[in-house]
Amino acid sequence: MKKKLLFGLFWFCCTWVYAQDIPSWQTYLEQLSDVEGIESGDLEEMYEMLSEQAAHPIDLNHATREDLAQLPFLTKQQIEELVEYIDQYAPLRSVGELAMIESLDFTRRKLLSYFVTINPSPTSAFPSMKDLLRYGRNELIATGKMPFYRRKGDDNGYLGYPYKHWLRYQLSYGSYGKMGIVASQDAGEPWFAGRNKWGYDYYSFYAQANKLGKIKSLVIGRYRAKFGLGVAMNRDFMLGKLTTLASLGNQYNTIRAHSSRSEANYLQGVAATVQVTNGLDLTGFASYRYIDGTLNKDSTTIATIVTSGYHRTMREMSRKHNTSEFVAGGHLQYFSHGFHVGATAFSTTLDKEFQPNIKQTYRQYAPQGKSFWNASIDYGYISRRLSLQGETATGNHKALATINSISYQCLPNWSVIAIQRFYSYRYYALLGQSFSESGHCQNESGIFLGTNWQPFRHLSMMTYVDFAYFPWARYQASQSSHAWDVMTLATYQHRQWNLQVRYRYKMKQKDTADKSALLNTYTHRVRIAALLTHSAWFTKTQIDGAYYQGAKHSTGYMVTENVGGKFKRLQAFAALAYFHTDDYNSRLYTYERGMLYTFAFPMFAGKGVRGAFNTRFNLNEQLMVAVKIGATHYLDRQKMGTGYQEINGNTQTDLEMQLRWRF
Repeated sequence: MKKKLLFGLFWFCCTWVYAQDIPSWQTYLEQLSDVEGIESGDLEEMYEMLSEQAAHPIDLNHATREDLAQLPFLTKQQIEELVEYIDQYAPLRSVGELAMIESLDFTRRKLLSYFVTINPSPTSAFPSMKDLLRYGRNELIATGKMPFYRRKGDDNGYLGYPYKHWLRYQLSYGSYGKMGIVASQDAGEPWFAGRNKWGYDYYSFYAQANKLGKIKSLVIGRYRAKFGLGVAMNRDFMLGKLTTLASLGNQYNTIRAHSSRSEANYLQGVAATVQVTNGLDLTGFASYRYIDGTLNKDSTTIATIVTSGYHRTMREMSRKHNTSEFVAGGHLQYFSHGFHVGATAFSTTLDKEFQPNIKQTYRQYAPQGKSFWNASIDYGYISRRLSLQGETATGNHKALATINSISYQCLPNWSVIAIQRFYSYRYYALLGQSFSESGHCQNESGIFLGTNWQPFRHLSMMTYVDFAYFPWARYQASQSSHAWDVMTLATYQHRQWNLQVRYRYKMKQKDTADKSALLNTYTHRVRIAALLTHSAWFTKTQIDGAYYQGAKHSTGYMVTENVGGKFKRLQAFAALAYFHTDDYNSRLYTYERGMLYTFAFPMFAGKGVRGAFNTRFNLNEQLMVAVKIGATHYLDRQKMGTGYQEINGNTQTDLEMQLRWRF
């Protein structure tokens, strides 16, 4: 049966599927993906946010700077030109008018078309409750995932059954606001049992109103917040290096509803941004929530804060919501004639003492205590060609952390960016996240240089070089160390063809086995992809390779074929991949079409074949049903996974189903 399934997927990949305009913004996001963004979850957060934006497009005739700043592929200069054009020529009549904006190239205009709409007669008043209930869009989504295998924990260890499922209901009214509730359950977690006697393991409520007179934005329930460049406060996703280069470091202040299933990086309570006067905005926020923590032996102090969100075993369940976190603060910003300056200050209080194991050298300067505070100043300037921005922060230890960037549009087809950061090893921010190599705003200095260049009409190139220095010990490096990261991406777009070549080189230093010295480790990754589109179908062939050199060498490669199409109410996509890697160090990732609002970028290590088939069918304007089946067959093992995730077999097959009802 499994061989027949894989053969069927291979046959589908060699067959044309009739379609119309299949490649979309997901293709662009895939091009900008990197290993760090996938493994940290930031790419998943960005995907969910963009999925939400695509489902509820922005009305350009009533779009604000804050609305457009939610789109991470736009640069600050492009956003400013869009706002100026809308102010001067509104109401716009069609998306085709975007061609009048000089800084928007064809790729950006195409991307923007997925996230915006044109209402020739926009209303400027906040909708009444009657209009909200009458004309608002209601959406109910139910998704389930069923495995055709048994994990070790399913038989002994996990508290619940092996099925994963989630629900979301949302009422939205354009860019004026939305409200909803999310219920989510991971495989192995108890349902209507034990500590989850109310059903799902995770519930989330959120409500957001925008453009409510002087109140620019008001959020109640669970929300995300980011101010400045995130050195002090960033509970949102972080742009990767390639995305930062593509958007020339676009960063804006934001508070927005937390409508995803992620159980980390959110605040819970209330937040509001008020326009005090023209150009002056004040944001206040307060949050009280429970978090997961690993307790020390005394059971009264915290060793680590856990953000995985898993509560499948007795040990994981004992960590659930065992610590409370209270956050309160504000942000003040002034913007005038391209200049902006802002200040952020807030405090964080835990109900248990945070006491990590500081005997480990790399944790010696980790946060300790119950009460923490952070304060920062952010600043910048934007013109048609030049963008300057930065943030400098401090905290409990009164150590400094600063990041500063400059980007310049040298020519219409050539731009450059430079980012400098210095994060003292004595500085920490529990809620901060900014541009870095290590993923933390601590113990790092570095310089990033990048350029976007379009030497010919159909050819574009993106290149960056990043150097990072870590003055204090860090995980797997017991003394000061450094790292290099170099990437170049070339894209050729002509008519139906899109050809892409990407190469990335990374050097990191790690301890030797006896920790007597540092060992340089090198990772080379290359990708060659060819996408052919037609009004009736599309096909994409991709080759990935990886080479790792450290204490031992490791190589890997993967060949992937994707096809897809859309015919009337039916969409269908299929993927087939063969992968061969020596070990985890040469692991590879590939993008797969998944369910709506669901990120799919599986990792492969070892030797095997992956096949997936995904179809969506619109029963009518209100109902949509989707089904995906994916199978991974390993050729080099008879068991998969470790611990409770161990599977006695070499094939892993999952079935996903989704129903969406709009009313």
